[in-house]
Amino acid sequence: MTRKEKYRQVRREAIATGLALAALIVYWLFAGFGTAYFLDGSIRIVGLPLWVVLGTFGTWAMALVIVVLLLRFVFRDMPLDDADENGGGA
Repeated sequence: MTRKEKYRQVRREAIATGLALAALIVYWLFAGFGTAYFLDGSIRIVGLPLWVVLGTFGTWAMALVIVVLLLRFVFRDMPLDDADENGGGA
């Protein structure tokens, strides 16, 4: 893998991670504040309002799903040193 390809992959991973963070923040805002505003705490799960469950446990679960998707479809295992291009020497 050339240096240019490595930088392209690192940039792709950084952009995907930033977009994942933005998606997680939007989910957190909707799940926590949106649910609290629109449902006013009328739905309860194990004694907790729905907005608490979605804003905490739901956000955690969504983060895990996003990480699995990033690992499966975006991130690649690659050497970061230039030993490949220099014939094996450092």
